[in-house]
Amino acid sequence: MLTINGNKSQFCDGVSRRNFLRIGALGLGGLALPQLLQAEAQSGRKSTQKSIIMIYLPGGPPHQDMFDLKMEAPKEIRGEFKPISTKVPGIQICEHLPKLAAMMDKMSIIRSMVGSEGGHDNFQCFTGRSQRNQPAGGWPTFGSIISKLQGPVNPAVPPFVGLENRMQHRPYNMATPGYLGVPHQSFRPEGDGKADMVLNGVTTDRLSDRRALLTGFDKFRRDVDSSGLMEGVDAFTQQAFGMLTSSKLSEALDYQKEGPKLVARYGVGDKRVRGDAAPMQTEQFLIARRLVEAGARVVTVAFGFWDYHGNNFTNCKNDLPLLDRGVTALIQDLHERGLANDVSVVVWGEFGRTPTINKDAGRDHWPNVSCALLAGGGMKHGQVIGATDRLGGEAVERPVTYSEVFSTLYSNIGIDVNTATVNDLTGRPQYIVEPGSQPMKELIA
Repeated sequence: MLTINGNKSQFCDGVSRRNFLRIGALGLGGLALPQLLQAEAQSGRKSTQKSIIMIYLPGGPPHQDMFDLKMEAPKEIRGEFKPISTKVPGIQICEHLPKLAAMMDKMSIIRSMVGSEGGHDNFQCFTGRSQRNQPAGGWPTFGSIISKLQGPVNPAVPPFVGLENRMQHRPYNMATPGYLGVPHQSFRPEGDGKADMVLNGVTTDRLSDRRALLTGFDKFRRDVDSSGLMEGVDAFTQQAFGMLTSSKLSEALDYQKEGPKLVARYGVGDKRVRGDAAPMQTEQFLIARRLVEAGARVVTVAFGFWDYHGNNFTNCKNDLPLLDRGVTALIQDLHERGLANDVSVVVWGEFGRTPTINKDAGRDHWPNVSCALLAGGGMKHGQVIGATDRLGGEAVERPVTYSEVFSTLYSNIGIDVNTATVNDLTGRPQYIVEPGSQPMKELIA
């Protein structure tokens, strides 16, 4: 990190500090941006612009009240919602998801997600792996793997952006860059990295002056460094300046630059922090689209708090319309902008909910089966994959694992899961999905 001190000032916390210009931290655990760029550099990388947007629903959404209603089940199981027909004949979903119903030909539902470990965290949704028997350093999240294998499309935009607020979403943030290290952690513009995107009032002229000063220091260091390392560091420092002096990332985050009609279509959702997870800010979906259009390869969004142990149906009546609005606005937007074949969208949570409604009108944790929604990515859509029993408690047809979904997503962006590996901390190459996992034939166009 480069820190250049200036005049003294006092912040609202009463602590006297000096004005400073920090170049490089970007909220990545203190790692300097030049180090990030250096770690991401890899010869022979593809420069494709395929992307993935993941909408993670923390807490475990009730699958049987969204995409897998069981109207023939007993009252204590089927709940109070009614199914509605969709644009695809024979497919029905919850009455509180009318916009999704009208666009069902542009998406696919998986009703038979299995293999959840039942943990209240994002680990399996972000890695496709079990937390048991991890290699040293732990399994990396899929965004970190893509960052490592493909790097940035544009040096001014990080390849992996997480729109989750780190503080509000902490209990669920189990997934990390693992053995790939902090250089491949998601950049979080709404968390620790937000302040580092502003150059604290420093003009480009003043930045140039400080750049000259840095060059002077580096020349001295090069003179005393016979290893040649400094020459390599200089190249990544140049990239770091390029990223921070570019407006591309900050402009992508400013969704108000869109036309008012489009902003209104997405809406702003509900900014209240629900439980210990995330607010329901539908504008994050618009920001996600702007980020992948600007060059981000992976964008993750945490949306809401779905741990409905009580008042399941009241909560669903409030929350499902927001999800309905945000997801359909995103899918429609991708199609209108010609991005539907290039951007894969997945919506899911860490597990499902119990078939039986409890005494508090809620549903409890149910890792046996859950659901997922996929769109875009050039996949075949307008279908339901898998089925559960008449109570919605077990998969009875085409069980689908998290690793299979990730195999499909990797394939969509041009990564062959049969050959792609990343090295763990011991230098041992690790395949990026569970052994035997392949892209889902039902979705491959």
